[in-house]
Amino acid sequence: MSSPSTPATGAGVPLIEAKSIDWVPANERHGKLWHQAPLWFLGNFQYFSIPIGFIGPSLGLSLGWTVVASILGIGVGTIFMAFHASQGPTMGLPQLIQSRAQFGYRGVIVPLLATLFTYLAFNVADTILLGEGLSSSFGWNATAVAVVATVAAAALAIFGHDWLHRAFRILLYISLPIMIVLTIGVIAGGAHGSWDPSQYGFSWVAFMAQFAACAAYNITYAPYVSDYSRYLPTTTPARKVIAAVFFGASSSAIWLIVLGAWLAIALGATDGLAGLQLAGNTVIPHLGDAAALLSALALAATMGMNAYGGALTVLTTIDSVRPIKPKTPSRVTTILVLAVVWYAVAATVSTGAVATVFSALTLMLYVLVPWTATNLVDYFIVRRGHYAIADLFTPDGIYGAWGWRGLTAFGAGLLAEIPFMVLPTIGDWSYTGPMAELLGGVDIAWLVGLVVTSVVYLLASRSLRGTEETPHAALTDPSAPVTDPA
Repeated sequence: MSSPSTPATGAGVPLIEAKSIDWVPANERHGKLWHQAPLWFLGNFQYFSIPIGFIGPSLGLSLGWTVVASILGIGVGTIFMAFHASQGPTMGLPQLIQSRAQFGYRGVIVPLLATLFTYLAFNVADTILLGEGLSSSFGWNATAVAVVATVAAAALAIFGHDWLHRAFRILLYISLPIMIVLTIGVIAGGAHGSWDPSQYGFSWVAFMAQFAACAAYNITYAPYVSDYSRYLPTTTPARKVIAAVFFGASSSAIWLIVLGAWLAIALGATDGLAGLQLAGNTVIPHLGDAAALLSALALAATMGMNAYGGALTVLTTIDSVRPIKPKTPSRVTTILVLAVVWYAVAATVSTGAVATVFSALTLMLYVLVPWTATNLVDYFIVRRGHYAIADLFTPDGIYGAWGWRGLTAFGAGLLAEIPFMVLPTIGDWSYTGPMAELLGGVDIAWLVGLVVTSVVYLLASRSLRGTEETPHAALTDPSAPVTDPA
């Protein structure tokens, strides 16, 4: 493992990011707080957000109740995401390297595999959405769109952290005015549209499905949100990081999800991009064309973000088995391999875009909630942000190779979810747990997993108080140079 204290070159920021899963020392922190809000605003200000608004209406949920469920779900999910973001400036590490404190140097492989599934599932769904959407909207060849989007996303991920921030800001500056005009046009009635209110109403099954999908949407960012805040100065106030990320990620998601619900109900849209194009072009000729294209470009950029985080996850997994030197070539190679994998999987998926989105979000929520509960309870309640950075890079450190507390809590939370799960149809297979059946098909599995994981980890961590770990971690300044534990 390379030393986390590699000095800055003094030659400025390189074209291709030099850092990988290693620690970012204080003298290399060049991030700016104000970059966080636009990054995460555009992260959700793209095509993937629109079909999430289709989920409730597809189950008969009215527009009003879909809006309520979406706002509540996004609010809950973004809280977890934003609190994870505050760990970046303090730790200067990718999110899942920090998770070694809870799961152990090798034990972290368990949540790493769950997280890798999240990255790949998102990019598989994104590839399908882009292919179907641009084919419906512009008549473009879906296969060609998928190839171009995959190549562009991989290239952006290879350039790395700073270029991702830049690309997101540029796309936001261009797309925001267009979406404002389009939305005002919809509110003013310029997009027309009508529906039969008797076809929509309220049911707990539909409400919780919409709520859970929206909560999952931003919780799925949690495993890599601090990857994009780890270059912030160590003195950056945590509350400001939390506020910036929360505002950016929640406001754009709510905006487009609600717009998506209106498109599904009022225009009968079954494809988010085609619905956006139709509404915009009705308001002003070619406005919808511009909005659809920019939304697709933003989604391709978000695929780059997923590829970047996925590469860090793979490298962390490999390093947890056999220490490696995480140089630029290894990161680039990993991104290229991931691109081939997600494209190949997307090419074999036969389900529609909305079904793919719902299935992906449901599965991601189940596997990520036990991790996020363990990580946040440890950071904010148990260890309160005090970690020995050098010990995160060795299986012989104070965190050990296998963290029984984190693994036990994660397993307990996942097992507790199973009776409450309502898995959507995947191929010819689906599953509804016995407790979910008693609840009439209402899915509360992730809430059960959240509570069980948190309680189990808190109980298991009582033995940490007063051990030799506390003074060791408290005396380790994350901004100070540390020796290479390898």
